[in-house]
Amino acid sequence: MKAKGDNSGNRTGEGLVDFLARFTASDQFAGIFKEGMGLVEETANYLDGPGRQDSRILDRTGAIAYATESMRLTTRLMQLASWLLLQRAVSAGEISFQDASREKHRINLSEIGAGHTLTGYEQIPFALKDLIDRSLRLHERILKLDEMVSATVRTNPQPSPVSHQIDRLAAVFKVAGR
Repeated sequence: MKAKGDNSGNRTGEGLVDFLARFTASDQFAGIFKEGMGLVEETANYLDGPGRQDSRILDRTGAIAYATESMRLTTRLMQLASWLLLQRAVSAGEISFQDASREKHRINLSEIGAGHTLTGYEQIPFALKDLIDRSLRLHERILKLDEMVSATVRTNPQPSPVSHQIDRLAAVFKVAGR
């Protein structure tokens, strides 16, 4: 396992910098990770505390909008937190890039949407609207990062695990055929 900041293994076979490995070891990633996890915690505290009280004073339409938006918010944040945790696990050497690629299909970063056109949205408390807006901004940033990671993978494909075995077999038969 590499120490954080050890970028010696961050180059692909073509000598190009591996964006994911460099980024997840950066202060920028640490900041986004902290922001994302902090937003998850702040949202949970709001929804379990003041948010419950705020939702009780809403009429039926407002309560439905509140419930819809709080579900969208928590779903979005769980997907973002999953993405952040997966990237951190790869960076820390807890899982391989290949394992992370297999797990990534479970994370849906597609737009969950905000219900600004939702009937009753205007009744939603400012605190919830603020959490929604902040989660949407974080979502946009993580989508861009995910696109950059995906582009790095496409331009620098990982060798097949089988190709190493085939190369070894070819070398053995080449030596045996002399």
